[in-house]
Amino acid sequence: MYYYFKTKDELVNAAIEAHAAGMRAMLSAFEQHRTPQARLKALLRALTDQRQVVAEHGCPHGTLCSELDKRDDDLSREAAQLVTIPIEWCERQFRELGRRDARDLAVAFIASYHGIAVLTNTLRDPNLMHREARRLERWLDSMA
Repeated sequence: MYYYFKTKDELVNAAIEAHAAGMRAMLSAFEQHRTPQARLKALLRALTDQRQVVAEHGCPHGTLCSELDKRDDDLSREAAQLVTIPIEWCERQFRELGRRDARDLAVAFIASYHGIAVLTNTLRDPNLMHREARRLERWLDSMA
Protein backbone atom coordinates (compact mmCIF):
# COMPACT_ATOMS: atom_id res chain seq x y z
CA MET A 1 0.00 0.00 0.00
CA TYR A 2 2.72 2.45 0.93
CA TYR A 3 4.39 1.78 -2.41
CA TYR A 4 1.52 3.70 -4.07
CA PHE A 5 0.59 6.05 -1.26
CA LYS A 6 3.11 7.70 1.03
CA THR A 7 0.56 8.35 3.78
CA LYS A 8 -2.89 7.23 4.86
CA ASP A 9 -4.17 10.68 3.95
CA GLU A 10 -3.00 10.17 0.35
CA LEU A 11 -4.91 6.89 0.26
CA VAL A 12 -8.08 8.49 1.63
CA ASN A 13 -7.72 11.40 -0.81
CA ALA A 14 -7.41 8.93 -3.70
CA ALA A 15 -10.59 7.20 -2.51
CA ILE A 16 -12.42 10.53 -2.33
CA GLU A 17 -11.27 11.43 -5.84
CA ALA A 18 -12.37 8.04 -7.18
CA HIS A 19 -15.82 8.44 -5.63
CA ALA A 20 -16.11 12.01 -6.95
CA ALA A 21 -15.11 10.90 -10.46
CA GLY A 22 -17.69 8.11 -10.31
CA MET A 23 -20.36 10.54 -9.21
CA ARG A 24 -19.52 12.98 -11.99
CA ALA A 25 -19.67 10.16 -14.54
CA MET A 26 -23.04 9.00 -13.21
CA LEU A 27 -24.49 12.52 -13.32
CA SER A 28 -23.08 13.05 -16.79
CA ALA A 29 -24.81 9.88 -17.98
CA PHE A 30 -28.15 11.32 -16.87
CA GLU A 31 -27.74 14.15 -19.38
CA GLN A 32 -29.12 11.74 -21.99
CA HIS A 33 -32.58 12.42 -20.57
CA ARG A 34 -34.32 15.27 -22.36
CA THR A 35 -35.81 17.12 -19.42
CA PRO A 36 -34.40 18.24 -16.08
CA GLN A 37 -37.28 16.50 -14.35
CA ALA A 38 -36.37 13.20 -16.06
CA ARG A 39 -32.71 13.70 -15.11
CA LEU A 40 -33.62 14.29 -11.46
CA LYS A 41 -35.81 11.19 -11.46
CA ALA A 42 -32.95 9.19 -12.99
CA LEU A 43 -30.70 10.30 -10.13
CA LEU A 44 -33.40 9.37 -7.65
CA ARG A 45 -33.73 5.89 -9.19
CA ALA A 46 -29.97 5.38 -9.13
CA LEU A 47 -29.79 6.33 -5.47
CA THR A 48 -32.82 4.21 -4.58
CA ASP A 49 -31.40 1.20 -6.43
CA GLN A 50 -28.71 1.12 -3.73
CA ARG A 51 -31.24 0.89 -0.89
CA GLN A 52 -30.28 -2.65 0.13
CA VAL A 53 -26.59 -1.72 0.43
CA VAL A 54 -27.54 1.46 2.29
CA ALA A 55 -29.73 -0.54 4.68
CA GLU A 56 -26.81 -2.83 5.47
CA HIS A 57 -23.86 -0.40 5.44
CA GLY A 58 -25.11 3.17 5.21
CA CYS A 59 -24.46 5.67 2.45
CA PRO A 60 -20.76 5.47 1.59
CA HIS A 61 -20.51 9.15 0.69
CA GLY A 62 -22.47 10.42 3.66
CA THR A 63 -20.57 8.18 6.06
CA LEU A 64 -17.20 9.20 4.64
CA CYS A 65 -18.08 12.90 4.80
CA SER A 66 -19.38 12.58 8.33
CA GLU A 67 -16.29 10.76 9.57
CA LEU A 68 -13.79 13.05 7.86
CA ASP A 69 -15.62 16.16 9.00
CA LYS A 70 -14.50 15.37 12.54
CA ARG A 71 -10.93 16.12 11.43
CA ASP A 72 -11.55 19.69 10.21
CA ASP A 73 -8.66 19.59 7.74
CA ASP A 74 -8.05 19.42 3.99
CA LEU A 75 -9.43 15.88 3.75
CA SER A 76 -12.63 17.04 5.40
CA ARG A 77 -13.01 19.83 2.86
CA GLU A 78 -12.06 17.48 0.02
CA ALA A 79 -14.72 14.95 1.07
CA ALA A 80 -17.37 17.67 1.09
CA GLN A 81 -17.35 17.57 -2.71
CA LEU A 82 -19.16 14.23 -2.46
CA VAL A 83 -22.15 16.25 -1.30
CA THR A 84 -21.57 19.49 -3.21
CA ILE A 85 -21.23 17.80 -6.62
CA PRO A 86 -24.80 16.39 -6.60
CA ILE A 87 -26.19 19.55 -5.01
CA GLU A 88 -24.71 21.71 -7.76
CA TRP A 89 -25.91 19.30 -10.45
CA CYS A 90 -29.43 19.26 -8.99
CA GLU A 91 -29.38 23.04 -8.74
CA ARG A 92 -28.73 23.24 -12.49
CA GLN A 93 -31.67 20.91 -13.12
CA PHE A 94 -34.03 22.97 -10.97
CA ARG A 95 -32.77 26.16 -12.61
CA GLU A 96 -33.62 24.64 -16.01
CA LEU A 97 -37.11 24.04 -14.64
CA GLY A 98 -37.28 27.81 -14.19
CA ARG A 99 -37.03 27.77 -10.41
CA ARG A 100 -35.50 30.81 -8.77
CA ASP A 101 -35.18 28.81 -5.56
CA ALA A 102 -33.10 26.17 -7.38
CA ARG A 103 -30.35 26.08 -4.75
CA ASP A 104 -32.80 25.56 -1.90
CA LEU A 105 -34.63 22.84 -3.82
CA ALA A 106 -31.35 21.07 -4.65
CA VAL A 107 -30.29 21.12 -1.00
CA ALA A 108 -33.71 19.83 0.06
CA PHE A 109 -33.56 17.03 -2.54
CA ILE A 110 -30.09 15.83 -1.50
CA ALA A 111 -30.86 16.33 2.21
CA SER A 112 -33.94 14.16 1.82
CA TYR A 113 -31.83 11.38 0.32
CA HIS A 114 -29.14 11.58 3.00
CA GLY A 115 -31.73 11.74 5.76
CA ILE A 116 -33.58 8.69 4.51
CA ALA A 117 -30.23 6.92 4.01
CA VAL A 118 -29.46 7.36 7.70
CA LEU A 119 -32.91 6.09 8.71
CA THR A 120 -32.75 3.21 6.22
CA ASN A 121 -29.42 2.13 7.67
CA THR A 122 -30.35 2.68 11.31
CA LEU A 123 -33.62 0.79 11.01
CA ARG A 124 -32.23 -1.68 8.44
CA ASP A 125 -35.34 -1.12 6.32
CA PRO A 126 -34.76 -0.54 2.58
CA ASN A 127 -38.49 0.03 2.10
CA LEU A 128 -38.12 3.38 3.86
CA MET A 129 -35.91 4.60 1.04
CA HIS A 130 -38.30 3.20 -1.56
CA ARG A 131 -41.24 5.08 -0.02
CA GLU A 132 -39.27 8.31 0.27
CA ALA A 133 -38.26 8.01 -3.38
CA ARG A 134 -41.93 7.75 -4.39
CA ARG A 135 -42.69 10.87 -2.35
CA LEU A 136 -39.83 12.73 -4.01
CA GLU A 137 -41.07 11.65 -7.44
CA ARG A 138 -44.49 13.14 -6.66
CA TRP A 139 -42.75 16.30 -5.43
CA LEU A 140 -40.83 16.55 -8.71
CA ASP A 141 -44.02 15.93 -10.69
CA SER A 142 -45.72 18.81 -8.87
CA MET A 143 -43.07 21.19 -10.26
CA ALA A 144 -43.74 20.35 -13.91
